[in-house]
Amino acid sequence: MEKLLLIDGNSIANRAFYALPLLSNTAGLHTNAVYGFTTMLLKLIEDEQPTHLLVAFDAGKITFRHQDYAAYKGGRAKTPPELSEQFPLLRELLSAMGIAQFELAGYEADDIIGTLAARGEAAEMNVLVVSGDKDLLQLASDRVKIALTRKGISEVELYDTSAIREKYGLTPRQIIDLKGLMGDNSDNIPGLPGVGEKTALKLLRQYGSVEEVLEHAADIKGKLGETVREHQEDARLSKRLATIFREVPLDMPWDHVRFTGLSTRSTEEMFRKLGFRTLLDKLGAKVAQTADESETANEGRFAPADADLPVVVADGETLAQLSGKLAAVSTVHVEVAGENPHDAQLIGMAFYTSEKVYYLPGDSLKLPEASAIRDWFGDGSREKSLFDSHKAEIALAWHGVKLSGVAFDALLAAYLLDPTESGLTLAGIAAKYGLPRLAEDDEVFGKGAKFAIPELSVLSKHLSRKAATIAKLRGILSQELVSHGMESLYYELEQPLVSVLSMMEMTGVKVDAEDLKQYGNELADGIKRLERQIHELAGVEFNINSPKQLGEILFDKLGLPVVKKTKTGYSTDAEVLEKLAPYHDIVALILHYRQLAKLQSTYVEGLLKEIRPQTGKVHTYFRQTIAATGRLSSQFPNLQNIPIRLEEGKKIRKVFKPSEPGWHILSADYSQIELRVLAHISQDEKLIEAFQNDMDIHTKTAMDVFGVSADQVDANMRRQAKAVNFGIVYGISDYGLAQNLNITRKEAAQFIEQYFEVFKGVRAYMENIVRQAKRDGYVTTLLARRRYLPDIHAANYNIRSFAERTAMNTPIQGTAADIIKLAMVKIAERMRKEAVKSRMLLQVHDELVFEVPEAELPLMRTLVPDLMGRALKLDVPLKVDVETGANWYEA
Repeated sequence: MEKLLLIDGNSIANRAFYALPLLSNTAGLHTNAVYGFTTMLLKLIEDEQPTHLLVAFDAGKITFRHQDYAAYKGGRAKTPPELSEQFPLLRELLSAMGIAQFELAGYEADDIIGTLAARGEAAEMNVLVVSGDKDLLQLASDRVKIALTRKGISEVELYDTSAIREKYGLTPRQIIDLKGLMGDNSDNIPGLPGVGEKTALKLLRQYGSVEEVLEHAADIKGKLGETVREHQEDARLSKRLATIFREVPLDMPWDHVRFTGLSTRSTEEMFRKLGFRTLLDKLGAKVAQTADESETANEGRFAPADADLPVVVADGETLAQLSGKLAAVSTVHVEVAGENPHDAQLIGMAFYTSEKVYYLPGDSLKLPEASAIRDWFGDGSREKSLFDSHKAEIALAWHGVKLSGVAFDALLAAYLLDPTESGLTLAGIAAKYGLPRLAEDDEVFGKGAKFAIPELSVLSKHLSRKAATIAKLRGILSQELVSHGMESLYYELEQPLVSVLSMMEMTGVKVDAEDLKQYGNELADGIKRLERQIHELAGVEFNINSPKQLGEILFDKLGLPVVKKTKTGYSTDAEVLEKLAPYHDIVALILHYRQLAKLQSTYVEGLLKEIRPQTGKVHTYFRQTIAATGRLSSQFPNLQNIPIRLEEGKKIRKVFKPSEPGWHILSADYSQIELRVLAHISQDEKLIEAFQNDMDIHTKTAMDVFGVSADQVDANMRRQAKAVNFGIVYGISDYGLAQNLNITRKEAAQFIEQYFEVFKGVRAYMENIVRQAKRDGYVTTLLARRRYLPDIHAANYNIRSFAERTAMNTPIQGTAADIIKLAMVKIAERMRKEAVKSRMLLQVHDELVFEVPEAELPLMRTLVPDLMGRALKLDVPLKVDVETGANWYEA
């Protein structure tokens, strides 16, 4: 059966541009849109095996639709030059690949695609249309399917007539009516004013088409009926504009779009010109080459892993066979079910060799015959590549198996290469780097309540393909780390940190359940007392947790000024209540009530559920690959969110105690680390001087900004200086500072200007880093950690401003995160050398928490701050405050 693949060139290139960081080749040409487009194109060719292929483009801004409606697409922002300059490159690349492309003046790519799809259907071809534009759903039929991109360009959602019916309750042709009623802001199609998708769908399910809706306008009640009656022409016009024209005059025989494979040599030349090294390797694996070319193309890039190597289920005799083959295994995939590895099911493992892949069910790891495999996992001299070695290490540890010798982690490497990409999966990473398609776990296991382990043949094949993919990725990602200058960050910091975190997580933290329950009783009493006081001030009993009832009390009964409204009534969120606090005593009580209620539900009840009966401890899970800044996050439970500002919140730390009698909790906290990093990065003379002389930085800032001596700085001056110091790190605006200090925006702007007049080095840094981000598309920390900023050129001011603030604070926040992680690695290494009994328990932002026996207190009080202070050499000292106590609160 012949298959016609039609690609919406403008749509996919546009999606790729915004989905990927702003890449450029050695000649300075921006290439991210071309790279993303090409990656998707190669994947489509591999998956779909089309016999005919065409990429359609828009020929220009003016089409026949402008004769009907001059303002068509009139609201669109101007195409960024960084994108428009890539279209000639894309067209040149398609020509080099031998792929047909077409555009026609006066028509859109949609019309060309619609016309060819109709012709393909008439010729009994199967047709696949690929776009990011939902308008093309109207083309779907028994033979025509529409693939819409989602999550950037890495995934597509496939629609046929039944899928459209399931999602919208419509036929494909009714998609035109849907657009006619609701319009489209992106194309400046008016539709009916105030009618969104929900209302439009309701009308279509009742009447069937725009024409029928207008025919029954008199039957439609209320404001909607008035809108329909008053804007009938808008609806008719919108439907005409939304209708894809399927009779474009194309003099194009089928041979013109016939696809028999890529033009190898010219494609290679273009990939080299564009700097697409990874795609060159992909091309080397997929097309015929000379022997010499093949040897050089793949040299050093990845192991010759085949996604479809024979799979052997290790059971009985084959288990012994695997044990004998472990010398040839350098890649293993450990499949763990569930988000929390502390109580997750160990499903199975796949061991990759160049000849075959061995699958071992999780339960088999406990068998006596698997002792050699358990020993292999724990042998630090045997290098292993994995995906998410951190999760695997914890899950294996709970099954009594130690994991050592991890030399490469594909998840960790991919995260470092682009930390802004959320939800990294092995399948997604493979697709990004042009490897053979790997099924997503949701496709194999199902999701949520539908999760189920498939039959052995499916499971073993899926895990084996994962292992083969990891083997391929090691070479690719390793080289990418080198080209990005990140090999030291990866091999000396992030990879060693995995074992440090696993050790802390398996150790756990002792939580006194009885003390926690007592604390919960105190909170409950406080909540009841506040509830009575609030009801007394209100003069009536009501549900304080009901926004509707609370709004009625505050605004209707007590007459407080309305700050903000929502669709359902008055807003009573925290921001609103803080603004209302000066107007009535009840507001402060409500805020306090909410704080205690959150402590009760989130921390008391939440922590009690997390205490493991077998250890009497909570075992958190630190995530290395979540935050774009490089900071660690904590889950199950989140121990980084333990409150510190409210005294009732601080008290919860009393329940965190040493796990051994007579031991102590030791807490070591970096003092103002981000401001010290800012001083080093900005090279601001006044900041450096203040820290080198161990001055109070907020007092020093107040002195310089207000032009007073140290003894003239009052509490309010220092408070304002502190707000600006920490605000500057986050690129604070005059509006944000005004909110923080409860001053006017004009006063805040003057304060910020005064600050920059004094700290000129900081201002220069802020300006330079934004310029650099706009030039490179990313910023880096002192240890070369990157963060890409695709919105730095956004036309929308708010989006662009956020990206600029991110450019300012990421090198500071990210370097601070790198420093404490470096300290953790160095401290753990020294503790092993010293053979101490003390244990590292937690990392909470800029703080490290340990449990220490009495005899080791003098050593640890010296060792910890010394190594933290020397973790990374800066031009200002890193100051560390150390305290000890019987519990975390006292420390």
